[in-house]
Amino acid sequence: MAAPGKKDYYDILGVSREATSEEIKKAYRKLARKYHPDANPNDKDAEAKFKEINEAYEVLSDPAKRAQYDQFGYVGDVPPGGNPFEGFGGFGGDPFGDLFGDLFENFFGGVGGRPGRGPSGPRRGADVETVLQVTLEEAFRGSSKELTIPRWETCMRCGGSGAEPGTKPETCPSCGGRGQVEQSMRTPFGQFVQVNTCPRCSGKGRVINSPCKECKGQGRVRVPHRVEIKIPKGVETGTRLRIPGEGEAGINGGPPGDLFLIVEVMPHKVFERHGADLRVKVDVAFPQAALGSEISLETFDGVERIEIPPGTQPGSVLKIRGKGMPRMGGGRGDLLVQVRVVVPKNLTERQRALLQALAQEMNVKVRQEEGILDKLKGFFGG
Repeated sequence: MAAPGKKDYYDILGVSREATSEEIKKAYRKLARKYHPDANPNDKDAEAKFKEINEAYEVLSDPAKRAQYDQFGYVGDVPPGGNPFEGFGGFGGDPFGDLFGDLFENFFGGVGGRPGRGPSGPRRGADVETVLQVTLEEAFRGSSKELTIPRWETCMRCGGSGAEPGTKPETCPSCGGRGQVEQSMRTPFGQFVQVNTCPRCSGKGRVINSPCKECKGQGRVRVPHRVEIKIPKGVETGTRLRIPGEGEAGINGGPPGDLFLIVEVMPHKVFERHGADLRVKVDVAFPQAALGSEISLETFDGVERIEIPPGTQPGSVLKIRGKGMPRMGGGRGDLLVQVRVVVPKNLTERQRALLQALAQEMNVKVRQEEGILDKLKGFFGG
């Protein structure tokens, strides 16, 4: 469960604790679309919810972070209130997980402890992943789109130091700036020294006595970030676009992460997409289908003239090569025109008489009206 006072990330995304990574991703995409700032302009509640959703997904989509969250209810080096193992067996750390590793490291490698456990150096910012909705026409032509992404950025007030302007971080008095503390312990093999991350500074080697009022000592703030997105021609649903350097800000001067966009192409009211092909339904009258005709069709390329061959049957598909969607690797698909023969519902008396005469000529049984031949003679002056 989540640590006291902390958010339940599973509850935020509306999934169970046993949810698969695919179920988590699906729930995130659904909520991200619903609460995205572009879909809820000037809605502070939606913006806050969107940030919360991204925060939850950032943790639950990362197997390592999710494992730590599931076990301890927090993500990071040290939970609120100190080391989660503080006081456990008198060691101030996990007495079993690191015991033998530290014993052998200290025995063979000196008292210096594990390499790389000193004060925190520059760390790359986390990657951000979100859904990008585009229209079919935007996917056809390629375009630019401005997107708002909530992300962590370096605090402008303190310049990322986490300390209130006019002050600065100080060397941690508990570890002397090393980010590690040593504890002697007696074992059946003799006395050994165990090296743990300093619980006071969380391994940073420094403490902030006057935290920045803007970022509360984190050195980063959560802000809506606008980024210009280039949508390539032919992009499809499920395409993953990478925007380098537009992810979360780095920590301690580290480089930013990347932004990954999962494309979702929205349905079109006229055209259906099938891979690189476009499919469209057109209505033609019975005489056009029977005798042949030419119709006009408005497409993304402009007006296309479509030839309807004589004897075209209902449901026939006419293929116009090279008039479909662009392919990202080059080339284009086809335009598939499905013919629907429209049967008129309200006939004039003349139209009805002509159709009945045609039925007689074709020896087709239909409902007949009395005096049909006399009506025809009257229509044609006979």
